[in-house]
Amino acid sequence: MRVLVVGGAGYIGSHMVKMLLAAEHEVITLDNLSSGHRDAVLGGVFVEGDLADSDCLNDVFKQYKPEAVMHFASFIQVGESVRKPDIYYRNNVTNTLNLLDAMRQFEVNKFIFSSTAAVFGEPDYVPIDEEHPNRPLNPYGRSKLMIEQVLADYDKAFGLRSVCLRYFNAAGADPDGQLGERHEPETHLIPLILQAASGRRENIQVFGRDYDTPDGTCVRDYIHIVDLCSAHLAALEYLNNGGASDRFNLGNGEGFSVQEVITAVQKISGKAIDVINGSRREGDPARLVADSTRARSTLMWQPKFTDLEAIVAHAWHWELKQLS
Repeated sequence: MRVLVVGGAGYIGSHMVKMLLAAEHEVITLDNLSSGHRDAVLGGVFVEGDLADSDCLNDVFKQYKPEAVMHFASFIQVGESVRKPDIYYRNNVTNTLNLLDAMRQFEVNKFIFSSTAAVFGEPDYVPIDEEHPNRPLNPYGRSKLMIEQVLADYDKAFGLRSVCLRYFNAAGADPDGQLGERHEPETHLIPLILQAASGRRENIQVFGRDYDTPDGTCVRDYIHIVDLCSAHLAALEYLNNGGASDRFNLGNGEGFSVQEVITAVQKISGKAIDVINGSRREGDPARLVADSTRARSTLMWQPKFTDLEAIVAHAWHWELKQLS
């Protein structure tokens, strides 16, 4: 298929482009490079452009005639969304509507959307399944939920079928060492700890050691970037085979605590890490773990890298490359 990957120069998008190319799809990447990297797009067609630019979108659809769209171009920082809700709603909602309008105009009806576990808010129970109530706590989560609701309406009104994939914690790096996380600023736990191990960061701060968890630190569900992308590939095949619009939680089903991640990084890197213990952050649940049963049964998705040390080892290999 010809697949348009919006945000394909970013962390998840670039891994997705590589996987699509390996599966012999034709790939068109559209990215404004505000946070992505041109050298992370390892093949296919690259177009530098913005979802706010309707003329650019129309040109891309007219010239390359994509048959499906994957959308990775959202802003993702929770704290920033609280301080700057305007840019989050403009980019994550308005710009996505621009993209959907272009799809309708050019009669493209298969859409895979990067959603988030932030649509759930404070969990009533774990592991979290798709039927859990949606009570997002911040503009980031609300912007993603708005698009999920828009997509449900667009399916009914226009026949635009979609799969919403709710990520828990994307982690790790390309096992071949070609790609990895390069966020600026970095906010994800595993690369932050790795930077402390490599010397690019002085220390790592743990926010709270008094949670109701086995070691007192927060537990999160980390999903390897390759497994995340394989779920998108499965969703593409699902839609191509006539599958109905749906939403799926993506995690490995196992939670790892902050302390377990620190211990794994120390083991893999062989480095001591300076850990500073801080107080809890407001809004941090003790445990966030996905129930991915629906993705496994409906998409026939099977994550391969569920071991924490494998996730850390791939990310550490990438971190070492950043030092050279």
